[in-house]
Amino acid sequence: MVKVRVLVTLKPGVLDPQGKTVRNALESLGFKGLTDLRIGKVMEIKMDGVSPEEARAQVEEMCQKLLANPVIEDYRYEVEEASAERKPAAQRDR
Repeated sequence: MVKVRVLVTLKPGVLDPQGKTVRNALESLGFKGLTDLRIGKVMEIKMDGVSPEEARAQVEEMCQKLLANPVIEDYRYEVEEASAERKPAAQRDR
């Protein structure tokens, strides 16, 4: 099994009103010194029956065709081989 994490962010210079709103809210809560805050997307994809190289090729195509808007967004991804074991319920991430 291959696990891929895709990170999509707005390109520099593209306005991010959601990020600005969150930054302002954090400042109103007393967090000081924030110079910028940008909002992005994280997608986790698990793939069976493919090698890491095949997964990279497929994910690159997925990003170009659907997962990211190349006009206003940048993307990057991390590929790792993952075991098929599941964590016990008490240890699952939230």
